[in-house]
Amino acid sequence: MKVSAFLWFSVVAAQLHPSKPAEYQRLPSLREAAAIQDAWRNERVSRIPSLLKKYNLDAWLISQREHAEDPIWWSIKNFTDYDAHRRTVILFHTNESSLQGQPNPMIWVDNTGSVWPELKNTLELYKPRRIAVNVHRDIALGAGLHVGELLVLGEQLGERWTSRTVNEPMLAVEYVATRVDGHLPYYRKMQEIIWALIEEGFSHTAVEPGKTTTEDLEWWFREKMQTLNVTTWNQPSISVIIEDPTTPGWKGTRSIIQEGDLLHIDFGITAMGMNTDTQHMAYVLRTDGPEPEFDAPESLKEGLRKSNRMQEVVLENMRAGLTGNEVLRKCMNQIESEGIEGHFYSHPIGDWGHDGGAVIGFVNLPAEVPVLGELTILPNTFYSIELHAYHFVPEMNQTLKFRQEEDARWVAETGKWEFVRGRQEKFHLIDARRRRVPTPFVVQR
Repeated sequence: MKVSAFLWFSVVAAQLHPSKPAEYQRLPSLREAAAIQDAWRNERVSRIPSLLKKYNLDAWLISQREHAEDPIWWSIKNFTDYDAHRRTVILFHTNESSLQGQPNPMIWVDNTGSVWPELKNTLELYKPRRIAVNVHRDIALGAGLHVGELLVLGEQLGERWTSRTVNEPMLAVEYVATRVDGHLPYYRKMQEIIWALIEEGFSHTAVEPGKTTTEDLEWWFREKMQTLNVTTWNQPSISVIIEDPTTPGWKGTRSIIQEGDLLHIDFGITAMGMNTDTQHMAYVLRTDGPEPEFDAPESLKEGLRKSNRMQEVVLENMRAGLTGNEVLRKCMNQIESEGIEGHFYSHPIGDWGHDGGAVIGFVNLPAEVPVLGELTILPNTFYSIELHAYHFVPEMNQTLKFRQEEDARWVAETGKWEFVRGRQEKFHLIDARRRRVPTPFVVQR
């Protein structure tokens, strides 16, 4: 059974790798992006009354100071806003009772204390029974109310209203994680930018074997991003993959890249208020000797096929409504039955590189994740399908981790997730011979 399953996979491989090289995409100018992203923000904020009702809440109270913003601020602010000014107090409501037709959210910006009698008067008119505040001890997006602000709320609002505050982190998580339709076309462009960066960076254009270091290449990616008007949420990490019993190293290695090396990159870009997270591998061809190479060894391709199969297993088992730990157990059981050894550590992505919601494993918690693994997977979200497969490579006499990551989006019609641009199913090849191609000599007439 294990053999037949793996043979079947080998037959269908190379169906999701993009058929054409990626091209750098133009993203909107800052002014264009402001209009687009503010429209997305308005659409998302308009859902909050429904979310309040879903979680049996009447209001959502956020209080923050300049330079000490609640994480939710970054998902509800205008494009042209930066820090929250002075003290910014925000009250979302259900558009019912005395607040029907009032601004939603209601916002106070204050440094005199006048916000508190106005807020108390609003609460007296509205009479909310359950007021969400972000004070969860474990879930970051539901934990943005700073200790100082919590003390001030207690002093200024008194027992009457603080006794009605509740801790409901899924309100914040679902608001931040849920996508709108307008996100996807631009997220596709961002994915193609990522692929174009990797295809150029993992080539003879950026790498000279025996000279270029992994650190040189990391900074090449950073500099290239600047020319494309995108930034990043984590420093690109490039490694020469060798046998390593420790967890995957996000700091990369400090190595001179040589022919015969298996390379790995882990990085993402930030643009349009969204983030990506991608891991690909490249092979540096041996160009000298009696048997120069023109492709990666078959043993490495076999390792890549294993990690590809693990990607499929995640997408086959992910379902909205299941917990991250339930999906993790299904995935681990399935790869074990197919004779594959590896780890899963997939996560939501969107407003943040590690976005709010259920995780499917952690590198250091391969069997079960407390708290975040117990959350249910939400529909209409983006996920980074992140994992590695173990595979023994005879030529190196080493068991290597084949580490991959691609971003996926939820498809309403099927209730499943699919890769936004496809996935890596063949190695990026670095061929030093292409650096040695002479420039044609042209006789001037």
